[in-house]
Amino acid sequence: MNPELPPNTMQPVLVPPEDADTLHPEAGDLFKDNPIDRRCLRELSGKSIINVADLSRSEIIELCKLAAVLEKIEIAPYHPLDGKVAVTAFFEASTRTRLSFESSMLRLDGKIISIADGKLTGVAKGESLYDIGEMFNAYCDLVIMRHTDTDAVDQLRQTLRVPLINAGNGSGEHPTQALADWYALLKWRPELSSTKPSKDNEKLELGILGTPGSMRAVKSFLLMSLYFSQHIKRVTVISEMADPFGADVIDHLKAAHIDYEVTNDIQEILPQLDIVYMNSIAFLGDSYKTLDTRYKLDSESALKESAVVLHPLARQDELDKSLDRTSHNLYFSQAHGAVFVRQALLMSVFNRLDRLPGQVPTIG
Repeated sequence: MNPELPPNTMQPVLVPPEDADTLHPEAGDLFKDNPIDRRCLRELSGKSIINVADLSRSEIIELCKLAAVLEKIEIAPYHPLDGKVAVTAFFEASTRTRLSFESSMLRLDGKIISIADGKLTGVAKGESLYDIGEMFNAYCDLVIMRHTDTDAVDQLRQTLRVPLINAGNGSGEHPTQALADWYALLKWRPELSSTKPSKDNEKLELGILGTPGSMRAVKSFLLMSLYFSQHIKRVTVISEMADPFGADVIDHLKAAHIDYEVTNDIQEILPQLDIVYMNSIAFLGDSYKTLDTRYKLDSESALKESAVVLHPLARQDELDKSLDRTSHNLYFSQAHGAVFVRQALLMSVFNRLDRLPGQVPTIG
């Protein structure tokens, strides 16, 4: 124990490289003696997922349960998405999101048409998203789109008739990133899926380093967190900005009856936090901005012993690699689990839940 650390903190537990898998919580407890409710997930059939509000709490939990099953079994031999074609239309740079969606689709035996760089499309010649949407109707069964413009999804949906999954729209939302975030958290603490409120002394302190008002991943994570408000004591945003939330997020926080505050002093609040959600990159206007870079975490930071750190990645120097092999690291679990939770969503939107192996426990 380091005597210089504040109370309730300790030096992080280091995980040897050969035990790296211990950084990824087991998925089994999410569905053990808890069958997947196919009736619930069928509500997503043919549905577009643009915002967190397009998913209910029960749908989020069932998607995570299905993801936990898919993480445990080999689904490819059952060809769940045989005959289905998805377009991954990325008009903004992406590594994890595009590749995890494409991996998810291919592992389910679906097909992919990929736009990896919007500059190589007719947009470079002035083609509108209105016209592109009409073309997509003929080319595919589902569109997964990322775009720099917040209103891009609205433009595309004027003519699009197949389901659309929003993979990030400007400073808007990124709902499937929030699914990956909460899949990691539910594996870490399966009891968070319970509708029974936690005892006051067991509720979690949630800290966010970033600005929900302009960072879409942070905003979607916070909005999805409100579905689990019975387990959250308080939300603290650590930011240089006086009002990092945005009016709509404040309204949601008040409706969920969650205490919230803003601070620019990370040292004061860090030892109290159970969950630390970080991000540093926001797309504002026409360029990327790096925010809150003076707020950095490393293996010497005064983290609570049991605290976990989430980060949607890509990271810069705000999240030091020295945390990678500590018990605080939940961000690798986020990234690894994204494939499975997106598989679960794709199977639900395409209504192919009947392709699950017979040994998977389901109801409905």
